[in-house]
Amino acid sequence: MARPHQGTSDGTPHGARRSPRPSGVERVYSALRTEILTLVLPPNEPLDELALSERFGLSRTPVREALVRLAAEGLATSLPNRGSIVAPLDLTRAPAYFDALTLIQRVVTRLAARHHRDDELARVEALQRGFADAVRGSDVLAMIEVNRDFHVALAETGRNPYYTDFYARLLDEGRRLLRLYYASFHDRLPERYVDEHDVLLRAVRERDEEAADRLARRHAEQVAAQIRSLLSADLGASLELVRAERKG
Repeated sequence: MARPHQGTSDGTPHGARRSPRPSGVERVYSALRTEILTLVLPPNEPLDELALSERFGLSRTPVREALVRLAAEGLATSLPNRGSIVAPLDLTRAPAYFDALTLIQRVVTRLAARHHRDDELARVEALQRGFADAVRGSDVLAMIEVNRDFHVALAETGRNPYYTDFYARLLDEGRRLLRLYYASFHDRLPERYVDEHDVLLRAVRERDEEAADRLARRHAEQVAAQIRSLLSADLGASLELVRAERKG
């Protein structure tokens, strides 16, 4: 006689896998990271542990651990005896930042054209398709994340980890500036800027170092010029634009 089916107390059959629930730390970290990257939480906004504990229904320990993770990513800043705030955006450093980003983007893209293996480009092409989907769906957070991953994956094919690590650090530092960039297009990035990735990738695939260098420079300078124009008034006006896009 067959034995009756037995399961766990919540109805899950023995041996069946349940999707793990995110930890409290992961839940706080993910929510705040999204809000910081999309500028829902603006620069210099206080991150009060007690208020966050009440918001997430958790003790202060997982909140504190989440804030440490955010600080390690450069998204939060701890102040002596004053808790934490969203990391400031120092716009006085923007010219130097874009100079460094443009130069290193040219270097890593040229190296990718010289050293990549053909099989490595499949992952880069998949990320480009993901970026195109995010743009067409106006999914700003995905646009920020996948754009970063596309460029880092391409840089990795150039086989210089020192350049790649520095490039990734710059891209991570500029994620909130990229949010302003997308807001300047009302979160609907023109298709021609999606095509820039395809043209750049084609030059790399064809091992055309000069074209890859030229296209990488043009791509970086276009983003820099758009953001400089947006910030020429002040950061407050730019943040208002982001808020308007979010409400829309």
